[in-house]
Amino acid sequence: MGKLAVRALRAVLVVVLTGTVGVQALMVWALATDPEDGSLPLTPLRLITILGLVSVQVTGVCVWRLVTMVRRGTVFSHGAFRYVDGIIGAITAAALVWFTVTAVNAPGQRDDPGVTVIMAGIGLAILGVALIVLVLRTLLAQAVARDVEAAQMQAELNEVI
Repeated sequence: MGKLAVRALRAVLVVVLTGTVGVQALMVWALATDPEDGSLPLTPLRLITILGLVSVQVTGVCVWRLVTMVRRGTVFSHGAFRYVDGIIGAITAAALVWFTVTAVNAPGQRDDPGVTVIMAGIGLAILGVALIVLVLRTLLAQAVARDVEAAQMQAELNEVI
């Protein structure tokens, strides 16, 4: 991974993390100062937004750590699994948060249930991303196993020579 790509990814992560913290602060402020007017369930939606942004932040931190491991050449180690598992968990949590938003929003969509169906489809797509990362985790496990095997073979070869 080139230095430019790493810098660009880190810049994006900083913007995303800063933005999510800002939105969370605004949601907390709104919870404290802006009463509900009854048209929408604002308090649950604000709390759900705060939780959803936590999943984005966890994903961002885990990606940052994995990029650091890539730059150091240590990504093919057992330590990387912690961060990949964190990403899978955060994406799964984001899907659950989205399904909660769908459920909270559904009563207001009785006249147009298609919106609820579309929102549920988006939740399934988010779960699909978690499954893709799970497949990538399996590939990482295979790469780590091959790396360990290669190191053992190199050690045996060094003993013979």
